[in-house]
Amino acid sequence: QVQLVESGGGLVQPGGSLRLSCAASGSIFRIVAMGWYRQGPGNERELVARINAGGGTDYADSVKGRFTIPRDNAKNTVYLQMNSVDPEDADVYYCNGYIYSSVTTWNSYWGQGTQVTVSS
Repeated sequence: QVQLVESGGGLVQPGGSLRLSCAASGSIFRIVAMGWYRQGPGNERELVARINAGGGTDYADSVKGRFTIPRDNAKNTVYLQMNSVDPEDADVYYCNGYIYSSVTTWNSYWGQGTQVTVSS
């Protein structure tokens, strides 16, 4: 089994910065991609940023130029570096990973979510 554990959420002022972390652990054979999604009340979960095994990245248009998704392969950890945070960025952020637990078995895993609140 694979677990994703997020940390780093909390309160940030408009225009400020925040860094979220997501560590994958357990039976990891190979990580295909990891990413961050967010979801507000009554809204669908939407992609924020994603990085694949080759280092390729995708970003939602709303966060391009403000957010980045660095990673530490040795620690099976991805981060979401949030800069110039806007009140509209306030949401619950979820980490997602497409991970092989064996040569032939892969699944999409989700973290428990971490709240980001933007307020002065």
